[in-house]
Amino acid sequence: MKIGITCYPSLGGSGVVATELGKLLAERGHHVHFITSSMPFRLGSFHPNLFYHEVEVNHYDVFKYPPYDLTLANRMAQVARDEELDILHVHYAVPHALCAYLAKQMVGNSLQVVTTLHGTDITVLGYDSSLSEMIRFGIEQSDMVTAVSHDLIQETKKLLQVEKPIELVYNFVDKRRYYRREVEEMRKRFTPNGEKMLMHISNFRPVKRVHDVVDVFAGVREQIPAKLLLIGEGPELANIRRTVCDRQLQEDVFFLGKQDDVAEVISMADVMLLPSEKESFGLVALEAMACGVPVIATRTGGLPEVVADAECGFLAKVGDVPHMVRRTLDLLTDHDLYQRFSRAAVERSNHTFCHETIASQYESLYRRLLDHRQTR
Repeated sequence: MKIGITCYPSLGGSGVVATELGKLLAERGHHVHFITSSMPFRLGSFHPNLFYHEVEVNHYDVFKYPPYDLTLANRMAQVARDEELDILHVHYAVPHALCAYLAKQMVGNSLQVVTTLHGTDITVLGYDSSLSEMIRFGIEQSDMVTAVSHDLIQETKKLLQVEKPIELVYNFVDKRRYYRREVEEMRKRFTPNGEKMLMHISNFRPVKRVHDVVDVFAGVREQIPAKLLLIGEGPELANIRRTVCDRQLQEDVFFLGKQDDVAEVISMADVMLLPSEKESFGLVALEAMACGVPVIATRTGGLPEVVADAECGFLAKVGDVPHMVRRTLDLLTDHDLYQRFSRAAVERSNHTFCHETIASQYESLYRRLLDHRQTR
């Protein structure tokens, strides 16, 4: 098959999953064409079945803002026509599903559009009355729609009243890349006296509740020696830095910014903290589980579908810091419990969210669309 993929190429779960999916499909012999504004950061080394088509936006005085959406739709149509694409798989409803719809109108009905909903396109933008009708239209006009959790499917149907069937396809991790690494020497730089290591990875938006991460860490640190690694950047970062200093925790909290080799970084952790107010899936939780790191997360959105409570991590109500502190201490002070959870986390990530299984699921969906196209 010849497959086009459009996603946000910068850091973010949707871009990571889209890029990793494209690489897996290329390994399976499909020709995969990325149509994005810049090179996806996880695309990596050369592969003969992977192609990149840049969306270049020109600036014209007649437009107050650069017409990215129109340029993207035109580029999609060009690539679809020139490369004879069978499938255009877009990740995120706005603006990608709408651009794909325009591209299909230019190219013709032979091009099949698959839209994957990842979360914020529904849970945030879907509540904006100036966008909700367009999001609904993009979903309804797609030939097939998938979403990354049952919770996101239900919220999409409830919020937008869509009639289009939505298929469940979970996110995944490639177990060839995500596994526990030997990082003892690197870890000693942060825990020279054998302290326990807590970790949080996010884009530091308010919805991630990073202040709760600091609160949980402070509560754990009162009971046992511990350190905290904060990975990522975002609008809340400056506030968190101030909070850490105000609480005189700066000697035990490390800000590492964005990191490329996530599996190696995660392997330094004993526990991953993810106290988000909302997560449609929670890719960080899955990445941690694949590396054998139990997760303390909130019982919200798609997280209960990822983290099996009391098996490979613990779930708590949003904002229930005392409960998260207790559960974190349970894991860090009971060796047998920790080892059991660590093994269960790896097993669950490798089985339920296996990269080969998810890639096969997408292939099956693509073929179903193409078979249906031929019978019409």
